[in-house]
Amino acid sequence: MLKHLPICLILAAVQAAPPPWSPPVFADPQRAQKLAAAFPEVDAAFQNYGKTLVGFAYGVIIDGQLAHVGSGGVRDLANNGPIDQDTVFRIASMTKSFTALCILKLRDGGKLSLEDPVEKYIPELASLKYPTTDSPKITIRHLLGHAEGFPEDNPWGDQQLARTEQWLSAAMKAGIPFSNPPGLAYEYSNYGFGILGQVVVRVTREPYRDYVTREILKPLGMSATVLEAKSVPANRLAHGYRREDNQWKEEPQLPDGVFGAMGGMLTSTRDLAKYVAFHLAAWPPRDDADTGPVKRSSVREMHQVSRMAAASVVRTGGTPADTNLNSGGYGYGLRIRQTCAIRHVVAHSGGLPGFGSLMQWYPELGVGFIAMGSTTYSGWGNAVEQATAALLKTGALQPRVATPSPALLDAREKINSLINDWDDATVESIAADNLFKDIAKDRRKAALDELKTKVGACRPGKRFDVENALRGQWTMACEKGEVNVSITLAPTMPPKVQYWVMMPGVPGRTETCR
Repeated sequence: MLKHLPICLILAAVQAAPPPWSPPVFADPQRAQKLAAAFPEVDAAFQNYGKTLVGFAYGVIIDGQLAHVGSGGVRDLANNGPIDQDTVFRIASMTKSFTALCILKLRDGGKLSLEDPVEKYIPELASLKYPTTDSPKITIRHLLGHAEGFPEDNPWGDQQLARTEQWLSAAMKAGIPFSNPPGLAYEYSNYGFGILGQVVVRVTREPYRDYVTREILKPLGMSATVLEAKSVPANRLAHGYRREDNQWKEEPQLPDGVFGAMGGMLTSTRDLAKYVAFHLAAWPPRDDADTGPVKRSSVREMHQVSRMAAASVVRTGGTPADTNLNSGGYGYGLRIRQTCAIRHVVAHSGGLPGFGSLMQWYPELGVGFIAMGSTTYSGWGNAVEQATAALLKTGALQPRVATPSPALLDAREKINSLINDWDDATVESIAADNLFKDIAKDRRKAALDELKTKVGACRPGKRFDVENALRGQWTMACEKGEVNVSITLAPTMPPKVQYWVMMPGVPGRTETCR
């Protein structure tokens, strides 16, 4: 591939010691204050949608803090109770990520493997009739990513929360129909997460609600978060409603049962913000103490696509700028996607009779949103997208900047010196073993001499665009233009620059697309 590049140089550099890895950091110390300037527009997005609901609450999490909150409507129509940060809403399917955390905690503790057949813990599934003779056994990993092959079951699943363990055991023995063989496709299954809840029960020998409370909720300080509406004080419980016959009708509060692990949780704005902050705190990877109830690496594992879903293109207007691509799939109890504006989006919604909620965060940006409403299937997606757009307009919603390794910094310094003062010994000392095999040393020098004739003497700019610890780009200001330089260190000890490209640039303009 390198032989087909236009006039350019590809050189290499060497380090005498392994380069340490440092986590990326936010470059702007004023980012939180700049983002806060968008809060009035954020409020408008949530309040405009909230006006269609009986009651609602929302929040913005920045750098681990609940930086902004809002609410509206009433807790219940009978008493017109106000809504605040401690009002408790049912969050339905957002419960699934809590169940995934329980499974990963058990995995990390050596209690199970994600590759285990589920029938190892749920023997009722041992007699399950699979759709083909070559179907694999359903594994725990299949269930976490909605790849077990069960049919999508949102209308049915929403009414199963109160089912008993005895009912579920009998239902599994009776068989479960498949829409696909396991491991083949993504299809959302509440049933599958109900079974995961039973895996927690069978492995721990205690009720799901007890395990998730002790191992996840209490360590995170989520004291208001429960699985049974009856345990919430009356002056804090949001009642759920549906709009029917041109009037509001209250939905009954569904009791906790065997399907609670798929959608039974209730929480407050204050508590849910702690949960989103916990997920955001898993990023970036780093060396400091790992004190969460689940390891940071396991939380990050939840944020990766386990099973791809169909990509979509949304048109909001008539120009290319009004077109947005969404691509991704499902992680473990969470939806994962990327858009044209944001590279990594983690989210999950929740909908049950009487309620609708959404949590969404951006790991690389350190920002998240939460929203809860007390109206059947209230959908917060548009409001969150509008709020995100408001933050983007401030210019402060930027990803962390990668920290260059000492090896990369040293390579940049040496290469800058070689551009104006070629030295055979230095070039040979920094060359990776592929360098002169790809292009002979004399040809590289000739290419550099030709470039210098065009642009004249050069000096390095201060800006260094670091893609990761071992790769970066920068621009050199020259007498007759600019030169763009890009280097990548090789996977050797000590690391050497396997790739060094120099190309004339357009003065004052550098464009990068990754």
